Amino acid sequence: MPTMRTEPSETRESLALEPAPLSAVEHDMRRKRPPLLSFLLRWETLRRVARVASLVALDVTGVFLAIFTALALKAAVRDAFVFDQVVEQTKDYVAFAYLLTALLFAQSGLYSDRAQRPGLSRIVSSLTAVTVVALVFALIEGKRFSSYYIFYGSLFFAVAYIGSLRFGYEIVTGALLRAAGYRRRAVLVGRGEQIEAVAHALRAGQSPVNVVGFVSLTPRPEDGLRSLGRLYDLERILEEHRIDEVIIADPAFPQPRAVELVDTCHQRGVRVRVAPSTMEILIHRAEFVPGQSVPLFELKPPVFEGFDYVLKRSFDLLGSVVLVLGLSPLWLACALAVRLSSRGPIIYRSLRPGIGGTTFACLKFRTMYRDADERQAELESVNEASGALFKIRDDPRMTPVGRVLRRFSLDELPQLLNVLRGEMSLVGPRPLPQRDYEMLEPWHKKRYLVLPGITGLWQVSGRADLDFDDLVRLDFLYLERWSVFLDLSILLKTVPAVLARRGAF
Repeated sequence: MPTMRTEPSETRESLALEPAPLSAVEHDMRRKRPPLLSFLLRWETLRRVARVASLVALDVTGVFLAIFTALALKAAVRDAFVFDQVVEQTKDYVAFAYLLTALLFAQSGLYSDRAQRPGLSRIVSSLTAVTVVALVFALIEGKRFSSYYIFYGSLFFAVAYIGSLRFGYEIVTGALLRAAGYRRRAVLVGRGEQIEAVAHALRAGQSPVNVVGFVSLTPRPEDGLRSLGRLYDLERILEEHRIDEVIIADPAFPQPRAVELVDTCHQRGVRVRVAPSTMEILIHRAEFVPGQSVPLFELKPPVFEGFDYVLKRSFDLLGSVVLVLGLSPLWLACALAVRLSSRGPIIYRSLRPGIGGTTFACLKFRTMYRDADERQAELESVNEASGALFKIRDDPRMTPVGRVLRRFSLDELPQLLNVLRGEMSLVGPRPLPQRDYEMLEPWHKKRYLVLPGITGLWQVSGRADLDFDDLVRLDFLYLERWSVFLDLSILLKTVPAVLARRGAF
């Protein structure tokens, strides 16, 4: 009877696609799980209720202690500290304060599950929003205060108490989950070398992620991982292996395939995360999810809406007013220098696409001679920047004063007026000239879903020294991780970046 022959290549592929026994990869069978914890892990609803209840209890405690400490410190300074009186005063404030805290924390995802819960930066921004809303409400109600210490004092202590309590919570619950053997089942998708790097990093730390296997676009990694199939087998892989999340371990993952992958996963309730490139990890903007050794970013729409928009716009208005008033002598000096050094207007209006591609007049102190726009075409051949950008280190169109202004980014100061007019934000993706905008690839234009900014991650992460695609990825990283705390930190880091003149030309 004739026997069927199988080609060697088919045999190798079928072996690669055949799943290894789960017991060989899930956990070490010699380790025993505490029976009670093992039992509780099967009760997902109970775990969720316990998680929210415990976090609520911690936040109530933190808010109460914050207000109590602020009031106690004020009473002690005035030599009028009486414990019972301070407790009664605290009770008068705490109910309303915690109601706001709970609502804004819930809106910020701070009661989400462990994998999705943000860290300290979101706690700070949410508590700041609580303070602002409470202050506005008190003023509308006609409350009068000898000082506003109760607001900023409580904010300071709330950040300290709630941040500390939640940090302790993450440590304790993480230890309990590890003792119970709880881990999320994940599959890595990307190129071989990238998959190996992410898998190694996840194993190096005590990550709650159990990498079941990989789906590689290139030859199989040689790091002990098993192939689960090809990308078009993703639906089957998600169902057969009970996958909780898919991790894209490749910064250069093809865009069309990424869209299909995200749709496929979201339709099945599977979370999609992206492991950042080495460059993104090094720029100190990554916020580690507690208990993880690799920061994983969830894909969400990069827009500011609802309360986030109100908060960011309020921050922009307050910050720009303070900067305009505080830097007014510098404005005057720059204006005089431009006027006396060359002919032409003091302010140059550069027409640039803004949010949604809508053109606006981006204001700058003039740094070039009047015929600069007409001469750009003849200088295209000596462009030193990559991608859509146009930069020349020794641009012949630059005036001597303009060169100094550019070196220290002083030409950007008039854009504070754009912020006040609602055309720009203090922090965000930099607006590009029309010439650069027309050269963008479609995926680049995702950065135009928000208001452009005066400064951003470009300025604090290498500036013009980075490749253009890397600069765009920095914009995406900022949009995904935005918070008021992040905006503030970027503004503070912009000053030393400008003084160091990194990549500014």
